[in-house]
Amino acid sequence: MESLYDYQKFAVLYVDDEEMSLKYFTRAFQNQFQILTATNAKEGYQLLEEHRDKIGLIMTDQRMPGEQGVQFLGRARQLHPRAIRILTTAYSDLEVAIDAVNSGAIYKYITKPWEVPDLEITLKRALEFFMVQRERDFLLSEKLSALHRIMITDRVLSLGVVAAHLGHYVRNSLVAVRAFLDLVPDRLLEEKVDAEELRNPNYWKEIYAQAQTQLRRITDLLSDLVSATGMNPPSRLDPVDLNEAVGRTLEKLKGNLAQKGIAVVNHIPPGLPPIMVEGDGFQRLLDLLLKNEIINLSSGNHIVFSAYHRSGEEDVVAIEVKDNGAGLPGDAFRAVFDPFFVRIDQYQEFGINLMACYFIVYHHGGKVDVRSEEGQGVTFTLTFPMQPKLDSPAEEEQAFLNRVLVNDAFWERVIAGQH
Repeated sequence: MESLYDYQKFAVLYVDDEEMSLKYFTRAFQNQFQILTATNAKEGYQLLEEHRDKIGLIMTDQRMPGEQGVQFLGRARQLHPRAIRILTTAYSDLEVAIDAVNSGAIYKYITKPWEVPDLEITLKRALEFFMVQRERDFLLSEKLSALHRIMITDRVLSLGVVAAHLGHYVRNSLVAVRAFLDLVPDRLLEEKVDAEELRNPNYWKEIYAQAQTQLRRITDLLSDLVSATGMNPPSRLDPVDLNEAVGRTLEKLKGNLAQKGIAVVNHIPPGLPPIMVEGDGFQRLLDLLLKNEIINLSSGNHIVFSAYHRSGEEDVVAIEVKDNGAGLPGDAFRAVFDPFFVRIDQYQEFGINLMACYFIVYHHGGKVDVRSEEGQGVTFTLTFPMQPKLDSPAEEEQAFLNRVLVNDAFWERVIAGQH
């Protein structure tokens, strides 16, 4: 009967210090399987690194000089967690083999000397299990892929629809209202009314100022909404001096800071290496972040900018923006980047700015961290890699899928949830 499986599609790696055993194994199975052999654990790791995507089954002898079979399979599991692992043992090593099975380090153990027909069946069943597992991963990855895209784009798409409709209808109304208000000063001059006879001589001026303020707020909200929905990954990165970028933002918003009575302290060290970012997007990030701080702080509060370079496992620059405002309540962290999250009791102000900041950092491969204690202020930490990689959406999606599919516990949760 013809098999449904192609046993030549994935290789079998066999590690054994007995060269005769390796030759016998190769001669017995080379027509049925792809065979890779190694005489010790070091050679086995090297082959596993070179042919990771090709190997579906790892088989090793328990008793080898230096690193023994169980230890080798344990480390191999870290390099290639989906590969099927088989341990060959003598009868005297059965307790070791049973412990290895129970701990999850191996799929099966085989006692020596093995019989070719029996071992062939075992190898075929193991490769079948590996291929079924891969097929299952592939099918699930398609569902996870769709879920991932929904998770990333659902809020943005929703906001895009809102922004488009608001922008179309509300802006037309704003233009009409603003045109009317712009006529008010001239019409007041034309009226033959003694201002002193009015109960409140500043009435019309206050109406005009308040209306203009509200119009500006609505216009800014719409602009921020459209801006937040238009975040795209940068196509080009350039070195940017952090001190100069912060200086430009402070200069741009110095009038707003002065009007609100908020002080800013720049503690960014001058010798910090430049960061690789998309220049306009990064400048916009700083503007939006400081604008958010101005909205949410009170007169007398202050903001401190600081930064540091951390090398080692991660080569990154971290930017801290810390204020001494009222802080966030404990349950607010889950919603801090929600575009309609309100940090203060002014419900006409929304968190569009922070959502736009999140997307800019995200598309640069960075991270955003928020720390706060109620009454102790808020600290935003933006971490940017010194050598960012511009991943395509497909590569980002694949990285997400890999993190899920290699999680052994994930499958237990999925299966448990089906009962």
